[in-house]
Amino acid sequence: MNAFLLILQVLLAAHTAMGAVWKLSHSAEQTMPSLKAIPDPAWLGMAGLELLCALALVIPAVYRPLRLLVPIAASFVALEMLTYTGLHLFSGDGSLGPVIYWITVALICGFIAFKRLASDPGQSSTSQAATRKELSL
Repeated sequence: MNAFLLILQVLLAAHTAMGAVWKLSHSAEQTMPSLKAIPDPAWLGMAGLELLCALALVIPAVYRPLRLLVPIAASFVALEMLTYTGLHLFSGDGSLGPVIYWITVALICGFIAFKRLASDPGQSSTSQAATRKELSL
């Protein structure tokens, strides 16, 4: 499962980095008319955050102490995809293709975030059992 998650993380990082580069060269309205509500400065700011997320998704593979960055970055990308979905639906655009795409990416992000949080290899089984016991009290 660990290798599968790492492959998903690398693919999500590549997807996110490509999206960031796209944002640097295209406005929100050029990308999808339903996203025209996003101001250009915010669109460019999102590109910068996406580049940081792309790095946060792969750096922990090399430097383990930063592994908490993976669920944070994946959650941000999921939130971004859900925001796009909301803007698209709110705009009145009836096409569902983009919505299916954004929700699929958000679900993959959620899966990565959940699995990385649930299987934190930094916790030993003893400390996991102690944490569960504390939570049940």
